[in-house]
Amino acid sequence: MSRLSSFANPSEFENGRAISDAEKAFIVGDLAHSTELLSLCDSCRRDIPDYRIGLRPLTVTEDRASCSVCNVMSSKPEAFTEPFCRFLQENPTVFHAVGYFKDKMISLGFKELPARDDWSGKLEAGGKYFVTRNGTSVIAFTVGKAYKPGNGVAMVAGHIDALTARLKPISNKPTKHGYIQLGVAPYAGGLNETWWDRDLSIGGRVIVRDESGKTSSKLVKLDWPIARIPTLAPHFGVGMMGQNNKETEAVPIIGLDNSDILSSDAKPVEPLGAPGSFVFTQPPRLVQLISKQLGINDYSQIVNWELELFDLQPATVGGMDKEFIFAGRIDDKLCSWAAFQGLLASETNDDDGVIKLVALFDDEEIGSLLRQGARGNFLPSTIERAVEALCGEGKAFGPGVVGQTYARSFLVSADVTHAVNPNFLGRYLEDHAPRLNVGISIAADSNGHMTTDAVSTAILTRICELSDCTPQVFQIRNDSRSGGTVGPMLSSAMGVRAADAGMAQLSMHSVRATCGSLDPGLGVKFFKGFLDRWEAVDAEWQ
Repeated sequence: MSRLSSFANPSEFENGRAISDAEKAFIVGDLAHSTELLSLCDSCRRDIPDYRIGLRPLTVTEDRASCSVCNVMSSKPEAFTEPFCRFLQENPTVFHAVGYFKDKMISLGFKELPARDDWSGKLEAGGKYFVTRNGTSVIAFTVGKAYKPGNGVAMVAGHIDALTARLKPISNKPTKHGYIQLGVAPYAGGLNETWWDRDLSIGGRVIVRDESGKTSSKLVKLDWPIARIPTLAPHFGVGMMGQNNKETEAVPIIGLDNSDILSSDAKPVEPLGAPGSFVFTQPPRLVQLISKQLGINDYSQIVNWELELFDLQPATVGGMDKEFIFAGRIDDKLCSWAAFQGLLASETNDDDGVIKLVALFDDEEIGSLLRQGARGNFLPSTIERAVEALCGEGKAFGPGVVGQTYARSFLVSADVTHAVNPNFLGRYLEDHAPRLNVGISIAADSNGHMTTDAVSTAILTRICELSDCTPQVFQIRNDSRSGGTVGPMLSSAMGVRAADAGMAQLSMHSVRATCGSLDPGLGVKFFKGFLDRWEAVDAEWQ
Protein backbone atom coordinates (compact mmCIF):
# COMPACT_ATOMS: atom_id res chain seq x y z
CA MET A 1 0.00 0.00 0.00
CA SER A 2 3.04 2.27 -0.14
CA ARG A 3 2.80 5.19 -2.50
CA LEU A 4 5.37 5.84 -5.21
CA SER A 5 8.24 7.32 -3.28
CA SER A 6 8.86 11.01 -3.78
CA PHE A 7 12.24 10.70 -2.09
CA ALA A 8 13.86 7.66 -3.64
CA ASN A 9 15.52 6.47 -6.81
CA PRO A 10 15.06 2.74 -6.05
CA SER A 11 17.60 1.46 -8.58
CA GLU A 12 20.50 3.06 -6.77
CA PHE A 13 19.83 1.01 -3.64
CA GLU A 14 19.84 -2.21 -5.62
CA ASN A 15 23.37 -1.27 -6.60
CA GLY A 16 24.29 -0.34 -3.02
CA ARG A 17 25.44 3.21 -3.80
CA ALA A 18 26.73 4.97 -0.70
CA ILE A 19 24.95 8.16 0.33
CA SER A 20 27.08 11.10 1.46
CA ASP A 21 26.29 13.00 4.66
CA ALA A 22 25.18 15.98 2.57
CA GLU A 23 22.80 13.91 0.44
CA LYS A 24 21.44 12.25 3.57
CA ALA A 25 20.75 15.66 5.13
CA PHE A 26 19.15 16.84 1.87
CA ILE A 27 16.67 13.94 2.11
CA VAL A 28 16.12 14.23 5.88
CA GLY A 29 15.40 17.95 5.56
CA ASP A 30 13.02 17.33 2.64
CA LEU A 31 14.84 20.09 0.77
CA ALA A 32 13.72 18.83 -2.64
CA HIS A 33 10.23 20.09 -1.80
CA SER A 34 11.13 23.26 0.08
CA THR A 35 9.49 26.48 -1.06
CA GLU A 36 12.40 28.49 0.29
CA LEU A 37 15.47 29.39 -1.76
CA LEU A 38 17.99 26.55 -1.65
CA SER A 39 21.43 27.70 -0.57
CA LEU A 40 24.35 25.25 -0.74
CA CYS A 41 27.98 25.54 0.20
CA ASP A 42 30.56 24.27 -2.32
CA SER A 43 31.12 21.02 -0.42
CA CYS A 44 27.43 20.11 -0.17
CA ARG A 45 26.79 21.03 -3.80
CA ARG A 46 29.50 18.59 -4.91
CA ASP A 47 28.14 15.79 -2.72
CA ILE A 48 24.49 15.97 -3.81
CA PRO A 49 23.57 14.36 -7.16
CA ASP A 50 21.92 16.64 -9.71
CA TYR A 51 18.78 14.52 -9.89
CA ARG A 52 18.12 15.21 -6.20
CA ILE A 53 18.13 18.96 -6.79
CA GLY A 54 16.32 18.85 -10.13
CA LEU A 55 15.60 22.16 -11.85
CA ARG A 56 14.90 24.18 -8.74
CA PRO A 57 16.87 27.44 -8.36
CA LEU A 58 19.72 27.56 -5.88
CA THR A 59 22.58 29.73 -4.78
CA VAL A 60 26.10 28.54 -3.97
CA THR A 61 27.62 30.18 -0.94
CA GLU A 62 30.96 30.13 0.85
CA ASP A 63 29.20 30.66 4.17
CA ARG A 64 28.36 27.26 5.67
CA ALA A 65 26.13 28.99 8.22
CA SER A 66 23.72 29.89 5.42
CA CYS A 67 23.88 26.48 3.70
CA SER A 68 20.48 24.77 3.81
CA VAL A 69 22.05 21.31 4.05
CA CYS A 70 24.60 22.24 6.70
CA ASN A 71 21.76 23.63 8.83
CA VAL A 72 20.05 20.23 8.73
CA MET A 73 23.31 18.41 9.54
CA SER A 74 23.89 20.66 12.55
CA SER A 75 20.27 20.20 13.72
CA LYS A 76 19.38 23.88 13.59
CA PRO A 77 15.73 24.00 14.69
CA GLU A 78 14.76 26.50 11.98
CA ALA A 79 15.60 23.94 9.29
CA PHE A 80 12.73 21.68 10.33
CA THR A 81 9.79 24.09 10.57
CA GLU A 82 8.72 24.02 6.93
CA PRO A 83 9.13 20.26 6.37
CA PHE A 84 7.09 19.51 9.50
CA CYS A 85 4.24 21.75 8.36
CA ARG A 86 4.33 20.11 4.94
CA PHE A 87 4.28 16.64 6.53
CA LEU A 88 1.16 17.54 8.51
CA GLN A 89 -0.62 18.82 5.44
CA GLU A 90 0.30 15.98 3.07
CA ASN A 91 -0.23 13.09 5.50
CA PRO A 92 -3.56 13.65 7.24
CA THR A 93 -4.24 10.03 8.27
CA VAL A 94 -2.21 7.39 10.08
CA PHE A 95 -2.08 5.40 6.82
CA HIS A 96 -0.51 8.30 4.95
CA ALA A 97 1.96 8.95 7.78
CA VAL A 98 3.25 5.37 7.66
CA GLY A 99 3.46 5.61 3.87
CA TYR A 100 5.54 8.79 4.22
CA PHE A 101 7.91 7.18 6.71
CA LYS A 102 8.33 4.10 4.49
CA ASP A 103 9.13 6.19 1.42
CA LYS A 104 11.69 8.25 3.26
CA MET A 105 13.40 5.20 4.76
CA ILE A 106 13.63 3.48 1.39
CA SER A 107 15.23 6.61 -0.05
CA LEU A 108 17.95 6.34 2.62
CA GLY A 109 18.65 2.66 2.06
CA PHE A 110 16.55 1.07 4.81
CA LYS A 111 15.38 -2.46 4.04
CA GLU A 112 11.88 -3.66 4.82
CA LEU A 113 11.54 -6.82 6.89
CA PRO A 114 8.19 -8.47 6.08
CA ALA A 115 6.76 -9.85 9.33
CA ARG A 116 5.74 -13.09 7.60
CA ASP A 117 9.28 -13.83 6.41
CA ASP A 118 12.14 -15.59 8.16
CA TRP A 119 14.67 -12.92 9.17
CA SER A 120 17.57 -15.35 9.53
CA GLY A 121 20.61 -14.17 7.58
CA LYS A 122 18.93 -10.89 6.58
CA LEU A 123 20.29 -8.64 9.34
CA GLU A 124 23.85 -7.53 9.91
CA ALA A 125 25.82 -5.02 11.93
CA GLY A 126 25.70 -1.65 10.18
CA GLY A 127 22.32 -2.41 8.57
CA LYS A 128 19.16 -0.28 8.47
CA TYR A 129 15.73 -1.89 8.64
CA PHE A 130 12.02 -1.33 9.20
CA VAL A 131 8.87 -3.38 9.72
CA THR A 132 5.20 -2.34 9.68
CA ARG A 133 2.01 -3.74 11.17
CA ASN A 134 -1.48 -3.15 9.79
CA GLY A 135 -0.19 -0.27 7.69
CA THR A 136 -0.68 1.96 10.73
CA SER A 137 2.35 1.24 12.94
CA VAL A 138 6.02 1.18 12.01
CA ILE A 139 9.30 0.29 13.72
CA ALA A 140 12.59 1.42 12.22
CA PHE A 141 16.06 0.66 13.52
CA THR A 142 19.74 0.78 12.69
CA VAL A 143 22.27 -1.75 13.94
CA GLY A 144 25.59 -0.36 15.13
CA LYS A 145 28.66 -1.44 13.21
CA ALA A 146 30.18 -2.73 16.46
CA TYR A 147 26.98 -4.40 17.68
CA LYS A 148 27.26 -7.69 19.56
CA PRO A 149 24.25 -9.83 20.61
CA GLY A 150 23.24 -8.83 24.11
CA ASN A 151 24.06 -5.16 23.62
CA GLY A 152 21.30 -2.68 24.37
CA VAL A 153 18.69 -0.84 22.34
CA ALA A 154 18.28 2.94 22.48
CA MET A 155 14.60 3.25 21.65
CA VAL A 156 12.01 5.97 21.23
CA ALA A 157 8.32 5.05 21.16
CA GLY A 158 5.42 7.31 20.30
CA HIS A 159 2.09 7.31 18.51
CA ILE A 160 0.88 8.60 15.16
CA ASP A 161 -2.87 8.28 15.56
CA ALA A 162 -4.89 11.41 16.22
CA LEU A 163 -8.42 12.29 17.23
CA THR A 164 -10.75 11.96 14.28
CA ALA A 165 -14.18 10.79 13.11
CA ARG A 166 -14.31 7.56 11.13
CA LEU A 167 -16.95 6.50 8.65
CA LYS A 168 -19.35 3.94 10.05
CA PRO A 169 -19.53 0.49 8.41
CA ILE A 170 -22.77 1.66 6.77
CA SER A 171 -22.19 5.38 6.25
CA ASN A 172 -25.11 6.06 3.90
CA LYS A 173 -27.89 8.07 5.55
CA PRO A 174 -31.32 9.18 4.40
CA THR A 175 -31.45 12.65 2.87
CA LYS A 176 -32.98 15.14 5.31
CA HIS A 177 -34.66 18.25 3.88
CA GLY A 178 -32.25 18.29 0.96
CA TYR A 179 -29.05 17.58 2.91
CA ILE A 180 -26.94 14.53 2.12
CA GLN A 181 -25.29 13.43 5.33
CA LEU A 182 -22.54 11.01 6.29
CA GLY A 183 -22.57 8.47 9.09
CA VAL A 184 -19.42 8.86 11.19
CA ALA A 185 -18.31 7.78 14.66
CA PRO A 186 -15.81 9.55 16.93
CA TYR A 187 -12.34 8.06 17.34
CA ALA A 188 -11.16 8.94 20.86
CA GLY A 189 -12.29 12.54 21.45
CA GLY A 190 -13.14 13.35 17.85
CA LEU A 191 -16.35 15.26 17.08
CA ASN A 192 -15.80 17.45 20.13
CA GLU A 193 -16.97 21.05 19.97
CA THR A 194 -13.85 22.21 18.11
CA TRP A 195 -14.93 20.16 15.08
CA TRP A 196 -17.98 22.30 14.41
CA ASP A 197 -17.90 24.60 11.34
CA ARG A 198 -14.55 23.28 10.12
CA ASP A 199 -13.53 22.54 6.53
CA LEU A 200 -13.36 18.74 6.65
CA SER A 201 -12.13 16.36 3.99
CA ILE A 202 -11.89 12.58 3.80
CA GLY A 203 -8.93 10.21 3.52
CA GLY A 204 -7.69 6.79 4.50
CA ARG A 205 -7.25 3.41 2.85
CA VAL A 206 -9.43 1.48 0.43
CA ILE A 207 -9.35 -2.30 0.03
CA VAL A 208 -9.54 -3.14 -3.68
CA ARG A 209 -9.89 -6.48 -5.46
CA ASP A 210 -8.85 -6.24 -9.12
CA GLU A 211 -9.98 -8.23 -12.15
CA SER A 212 -7.45 -10.98 -11.47
CA GLY A 213 -8.74 -11.53 -7.94
CA LYS A 214 -5.75 -9.91 -6.23
CA THR A 215 -6.57 -7.80 -3.19
CA SER A 216 -4.56 -4.74 -2.20
CA SER A 217 -4.77 -1.62 -0.07
CA LYS A 218 -4.67 1.84 -1.67
CA LEU A 219 -4.33 5.22 -0.01
CA VAL A 220 -6.69 8.04 -0.86
CA LYS A 221 -7.36 11.60 0.25
CA LEU A 222 -9.53 14.32 -1.22
CA ASP A 223 -7.87 17.71 -1.53
CA TRP A 224 -10.94 19.86 -1.02
CA PRO A 225 -13.39 20.11 1.89
CA ILE A 226 -16.44 17.93 1.30
CA ALA A 227 -17.88 17.76 4.81
CA ARG A 228 -18.98 20.18 7.48
CA ILE A 229 -20.69 19.89 10.86
CA PRO A 230 -22.83 23.04 11.09
CA THR A 231 -23.57 24.75 14.36
CA LEU A 232 -26.99 26.04 15.25
CA ALA A 233 -27.22 29.83 15.36
CA PRO A 234 -27.37 31.30 18.89
CA HIS A 235 -30.78 32.79 18.08
CA PHE A 236 -32.33 29.37 18.70
CA GLY A 237 -31.19 29.43 22.33
CA VAL A 238 -29.32 26.10 22.21
CA GLY A 239 -25.77 26.00 23.58
CA MET A 240 -23.16 24.59 21.22
CA MET A 241 -20.27 23.94 23.59
CA GLY A 242 -20.26 20.39 24.90
CA GLN A 243 -24.02 20.04 25.22
CA ASN A 244 -24.77 18.28 21.96
CA ASN A 245 -25.56 14.70 21.01
CA LYS A 246 -22.75 13.32 18.82
CA GLU A 247 -25.07 10.75 17.24
CA THR A 248 -27.85 13.08 16.14
CA GLU A 249 -26.48 16.63 16.21
CA ALA A 250 -22.89 16.20 14.98
CA VAL A 251 -23.68 14.55 11.66
CA PRO A 252 -21.64 16.01 8.76
CA ILE A 253 -23.35 17.37 5.67
CA ILE A 254 -21.61 16.40 2.41
CA GLY A 255 -23.97 17.57 -0.30
CA LEU A 256 -27.44 18.71 -1.41
CA ASP A 257 -30.30 16.93 -3.12
CA ASN A 258 -33.43 19.02 -3.55
CA SER A 259 -34.92 16.85 -6.25
CA ASP A 260 -37.89 16.02 -4.04
CA ILE A 261 -39.21 19.58 -4.32
CA LEU A 262 -37.85 20.48 -7.76
CA SER A 263 -39.31 17.50 -9.60
CA SER A 264 -42.73 15.88 -9.28
CA ASP A 265 -41.43 12.46 -10.32
CA ALA A 266 -38.16 12.52 -8.36
CA LYS A 267 -36.85 9.17 -7.17
CA PRO A 268 -34.37 8.48 -4.38
CA VAL A 269 -30.76 8.14 -5.49
CA GLU A 270 -30.11 4.47 -6.04
CA PRO A 271 -27.16 2.85 -4.24
CA LEU A 272 -24.26 1.67 -6.36
CA GLY A 273 -23.49 -2.02 -6.62
CA ALA A 274 -25.59 -5.04 -5.89
CA PRO A 275 -27.50 -5.52 -2.64
CA GLY A 276 -25.14 -7.09 -0.10
CA SER A 277 -22.04 -5.46 -1.61
CA PHE A 278 -20.00 -2.95 0.37
CA VAL A 279 -20.57 0.01 -1.96
CA PHE A 280 -24.33 -0.58 -1.72
CA THR A 281 -24.10 0.66 1.91
CA GLN A 282 -22.15 3.85 1.15
CA PRO A 283 -23.21 7.25 -0.23
CA PRO A 284 -23.24 6.80 -4.04
CA ARG A 285 -21.61 10.12 -4.84
CA LEU A 286 -18.83 9.46 -2.32
CA VAL A 287 -18.17 6.05 -3.88
CA GLN A 288 -17.85 7.76 -7.25
CA LEU A 289 -15.43 10.36 -5.89
CA ILE A 290 -13.20 7.80 -4.19
CA SER A 291 -13.27 5.57 -7.29
CA LYS A 292 -12.24 8.48 -9.49
CA GLN A 293 -9.32 9.33 -7.20
CA LEU A 294 -8.09 5.73 -7.44
CA GLY A 295 -8.81 5.23 -11.14
CA ILE A 296 -11.43 2.55 -10.46
CA ASN A 297 -14.16 2.11 -13.06
CA ASP A 298 -15.87 -0.95 -11.58
CA TYR A 299 -17.27 0.10 -8.20
CA SER A 300 -17.64 -3.52 -7.14
CA GLN A 301 -13.83 -3.70 -6.88
CA ILE A 302 -14.07 -1.68 -3.66
CA VAL A 303 -14.31 -4.42 -1.03
CA ASN A 304 -14.16 -2.14 2.02
CA TRP A 305 -12.51 1.01 3.29
CA GLU A 306 -11.27 2.77 6.40
CA LEU A 307 -11.92 6.44 5.80
CA GLU A 308 -11.95 9.31 8.23
CA LEU A 309 -12.55 13.04 8.36
CA PHE A 310 -9.66 15.45 8.74
CA ASP A 311 -9.33 19.19 9.05
CA LEU A 312 -8.12 20.44 5.68
CA GLN A 313 -6.82 23.84 6.76
CA PRO A 314 -3.06 23.85 6.12
CA ALA A 315 -0.52 23.94 8.90
CA THR A 316 0.96 27.42 9.04
CA VAL A 317 3.37 29.55 11.00
CA GLY A 318 1.93 32.49 12.92
CA GLY A 319 2.69 35.14 15.48
CA MET A 320 4.40 38.49 15.02
CA ASP A 321 7.74 36.80 14.41
CA LYS A 322 6.27 33.54 13.09
CA GLU A 323 7.13 31.85 16.35
CA PHE A 324 4.08 29.55 16.37
CA ILE A 325 2.78 26.67 14.29
CA PHE A 326 -1.02 26.44 14.03
CA ALA A 327 -2.11 23.04 12.74
CA GLY A 328 -4.25 19.98 13.11
CA ARG A 329 -2.99 16.62 14.36
CA ILE A 330 -0.05 18.01 16.33
CA ASP A 331 -0.83 15.32 18.95
CA ASP A 332 1.15 13.36 18.21
CA LYS A 333 2.62 13.91 14.82
CA LEU A 334 5.02 16.34 16.53
CA CYS A 335 7.05 13.92 18.65
CA SER A 336 6.68 10.98 16.26
CA TRP A 337 7.93 12.99 13.27
CA ALA A 338 10.78 14.51 15.29
CA ALA A 339 11.86 11.10 16.64
CA PHE A 340 11.74 9.58 13.19
CA GLN A 341 13.80 12.44 11.75
CA GLY A 342 16.25 12.04 14.63
CA LEU A 343 16.78 8.39 13.71
CA LEU A 344 17.30 9.17 10.03
CA ALA A 345 19.76 11.93 10.91
CA SER A 346 21.61 9.92 13.57
CA GLU A 347 25.33 9.32 13.26
CA THR A 348 26.90 6.15 11.92
CA ASN A 349 30.24 5.48 13.58
CA ASP A 350 32.49 2.44 13.53
CA ASP A 351 32.31 2.06 17.32
CA ASP A 352 28.50 2.18 17.61
CA GLY A 353 27.58 -0.91 19.61
CA VAL A 354 23.83 -0.50 20.11
CA ILE A 355 20.64 -0.70 18.10
CA LYS A 356 18.97 2.66 17.56
CA LEU A 357 15.21 2.26 17.21
CA VAL A 358 12.05 4.33 16.78
CA ALA A 359 8.61 2.71 17.16
CA LEU A 360 5.50 4.63 16.12
CA PHE A 361 2.19 3.08 17.17
CA ASP A 362 -1.45 3.36 16.26
CA ASP A 363 -4.39 3.38 18.70
CA GLU A 364 -2.73 5.19 21.61
CA GLU A 365 -5.64 7.60 21.85
CA ILE A 366 -8.05 4.69 22.50
CA GLY A 367 -5.94 2.68 24.93
CA SER A 368 -3.40 0.87 22.69
CA LEU A 369 -5.32 -2.40 23.02
CA LEU A 370 -5.24 -3.52 19.39
CA ARG A 371 -2.44 -5.52 17.75
CA GLN A 372 -0.98 -2.38 16.17
CA GLY A 373 -1.05 -0.63 19.54
CA ALA A 374 1.70 -0.44 22.12
CA ARG A 375 0.02 -3.05 24.35
CA GLY A 376 0.47 -5.62 21.59
CA ASN A 377 3.66 -7.58 21.06
CA PHE A 378 4.92 -5.51 18.12
CA LEU A 379 7.92 -3.87 19.81
CA PRO A 380 9.25 -6.74 21.97
CA SER A 381 8.63 -9.20 19.14
CA THR A 382 10.57 -7.03 16.68
CA ILE A 383 13.50 -6.57 19.06
CA GLU A 384 13.68 -10.27 19.88
CA ARG A 385 13.44 -11.34 16.24
CA ALA A 386 16.16 -8.85 15.31
CA VAL A 387 18.46 -10.03 18.09
CA GLU A 388 17.83 -13.65 17.11
CA ALA A 389 18.76 -12.91 13.49
CA LEU A 390 21.88 -11.05 14.59
CA CYS A 391 23.06 -13.86 16.87
CA GLY A 392 24.04 -16.05 13.95
CA GLU A 393 26.26 -18.93 14.89
CA GLY A 394 28.46 -16.96 17.26
CA LYS A 395 26.06 -16.79 20.20
CA ALA A 396 23.06 -18.92 21.08
CA PHE A 397 19.74 -17.06 21.14
CA GLY A 398 17.50 -17.55 24.15
CA PRO A 399 16.11 -15.94 27.31
CA GLY A 400 19.62 -15.08 28.46
CA VAL A 401 20.52 -12.85 25.52
CA VAL A 402 17.03 -11.34 25.46
CA GLY A 403 17.20 -10.48 29.16
CA GLN A 404 20.68 -9.04 28.72
CA THR A 405 19.46 -6.91 25.81
CA TYR A 406 16.59 -5.40 27.77
CA ALA A 407 18.75 -4.81 30.86
CA ARG A 408 21.13 -2.76 28.71
CA SER A 409 18.38 -0.80 26.95
CA PHE A 410 16.52 2.47 27.51
CA LEU A 411 13.14 3.71 26.30
CA VAL A 412 12.07 7.30 25.74
CA SER A 413 8.28 7.37 25.68
CA ALA A 414 7.72 10.37 23.43
CA ASP A 415 4.38 12.13 23.59
CA VAL A 416 3.33 15.76 23.56
CA THR A 417 2.71 17.44 26.88
CA HIS A 418 0.85 20.56 27.96
CA ALA A 419 2.43 23.95 27.34
CA VAL A 420 1.52 26.63 29.84
CA ASN A 421 -1.59 28.60 28.83
CA PRO A 422 -1.32 32.24 29.96
CA ASN A 423 -5.09 32.50 30.39
CA PHE A 424 -5.29 29.56 32.81
CA LEU A 425 -2.13 29.81 34.91
CA GLY A 426 -3.99 28.61 37.98
CA ARG A 427 -4.51 25.20 36.35
CA TYR A 428 -0.77 24.50 36.24
CA LEU A 429 1.58 23.30 38.94
CA GLU A 430 4.03 26.06 39.79
CA ASP A 431 7.50 25.50 38.28
CA HIS A 432 6.14 22.60 36.21
CA ALA A 433 4.73 24.58 33.27
CA PRO A 434 6.65 24.05 29.99
CA ARG A 435 7.03 26.84 27.44
CA LEU A 436 7.07 26.75 23.65
CA ASN A 437 10.31 26.99 21.65
CA VAL A 438 12.47 26.04 24.66
CA GLY A 439 13.02 22.30 24.53
CA ILE A 440 11.97 18.83 25.55
CA SER A 441 9.74 18.40 28.61
CA ILE A 442 10.40 15.48 30.97
CA ALA A 443 7.01 14.38 32.29
CA ALA A 444 6.48 12.91 35.74
CA ASP A 445 3.48 11.47 37.56
CA SER A 446 3.37 10.24 41.15
CA ASN A 447 0.79 7.55 40.32
CA GLY A 448 2.65 5.81 37.53
CA HIS A 449 0.83 7.27 34.54
CA MET A 450 4.29 8.23 33.34
CA THR A 451 7.30 5.92 33.47
CA THR A 452 9.78 8.59 34.61
CA ASP A 453 11.80 8.13 37.80
CA ALA A 454 14.94 9.67 39.32
CA VAL A 455 17.32 7.42 37.37
CA SER A 456 15.70 8.01 34.00
CA THR A 457 15.41 11.75 34.66
CA ALA A 458 19.12 11.91 35.42
CA ILE A 459 19.87 10.03 32.21
CA LEU A 460 17.79 12.35 30.03
CA THR A 461 19.18 15.41 31.75
CA ARG A 462 22.68 14.15 30.92
CA ILE A 463 21.61 13.54 27.31
CA CYS A 464 20.39 17.13 27.13
CA GLU A 465 23.66 18.39 28.57
CA LEU A 466 25.71 16.56 25.95
CA SER A 467 23.35 17.51 23.11
CA ASP A 468 23.01 21.22 23.95
CA CYS A 469 19.30 20.83 24.68
CA THR A 470 17.31 22.65 27.36
CA PRO A 471 15.12 20.28 29.40
CA GLN A 472 11.87 21.34 31.01
CA VAL A 473 9.67 19.47 33.49
CA PHE A 474 5.94 18.86 33.63
CA GLN A 475 3.68 17.35 36.24
CA ILE A 476 -0.07 17.75 36.65
CA ARG A 477 -1.61 19.35 39.75
CA ASN A 478 -3.01 17.11 42.48
CA ASP A 479 -6.53 18.28 41.66
CA SER A 480 -6.26 17.50 37.93
CA ARG A 481 -6.38 14.27 35.96
CA SER A 482 -3.20 13.00 34.34
CA GLY A 483 -3.20 11.62 30.82
CA GLY A 484 -1.37 8.44 29.83
CA THR A 485 1.29 7.40 27.35
CA VAL A 486 2.77 4.23 25.87
CA GLY A 487 5.66 4.42 28.34
CA PRO A 488 4.35 2.43 31.33
CA MET A 489 2.95 -0.43 29.23
CA LEU A 490 6.11 -0.84 27.15
CA SER A 491 8.65 -0.44 29.94
CA SER A 492 6.80 -2.94 32.13
CA ALA A 493 6.46 -5.45 29.28
CA MET A 494 10.19 -5.40 28.52
CA GLY A 495 11.60 -4.40 31.91
CA VAL A 496 13.66 -1.58 30.42
CA ARG A 497 14.61 1.67 32.04
CA ALA A 498 12.40 4.43 30.69
CA ALA A 499 11.28 8.03 30.88
CA ASP A 500 8.42 10.04 29.43
CA ALA A 501 9.49 13.13 27.52
CA GLY A 502 7.91 15.18 24.76
CA MET A 503 7.43 18.56 23.19
CA ALA A 504 4.86 20.96 24.62
CA GLN A 505 1.74 22.16 22.83
CA LEU A 506 -1.33 24.28 23.47
CA SER A 507 -4.94 23.15 22.90
CA MET A 508 -4.36 19.40 23.12
CA HIS A 509 -7.25 17.40 21.60
CA SER A 510 -8.57 20.40 19.71
CA VAL A 511 -9.04 20.01 15.96
CA ARG A 512 -6.44 22.82 15.66
CA ALA A 513 -3.57 23.14 18.11
CA THR A 514 -0.44 25.23 18.62
CA CYS A 515 3.24 24.50 19.14
CA GLY A 516 6.35 26.61 18.72
CA SER A 517 7.81 26.96 15.24
CA LEU A 518 11.16 25.78 16.61
CA ASP A 519 9.69 22.83 18.51
CA PRO A 520 9.83 20.28 15.64
CA GLY A 521 13.53 21.03 15.19
CA LEU A 522 14.22 21.10 18.93
CA GLY A 523 12.58 17.67 19.07
CA VAL A 524 14.78 16.36 16.26
CA LYS A 525 17.84 17.68 18.05
CA PHE A 526 16.90 15.96 21.33
CA PHE A 527 15.91 12.59 19.85
CA LYS A 528 19.00 12.50 17.64
CA GLY A 529 21.08 13.37 20.69
CA PHE A 530 19.52 10.55 22.68
CA LEU A 531 20.06 7.95 19.95
CA ASP A 532 23.65 9.05 19.35
CA ARG A 533 24.69 9.46 23.00
CA TRP A 534 22.76 6.84 24.93
CA GLU A 535 25.59 4.30 24.72
CA ALA A 536 28.13 6.75 26.15
CA VAL A 537 25.78 7.92 28.91
CA ASP A 538 24.95 4.33 29.85
CA ALA A 539 28.67 3.66 30.24
CA GLU A 540 28.84 6.40 32.90
CA TRP A 541 26.56 4.39 35.21
CA GLN A 542 27.80 1.64 37.50
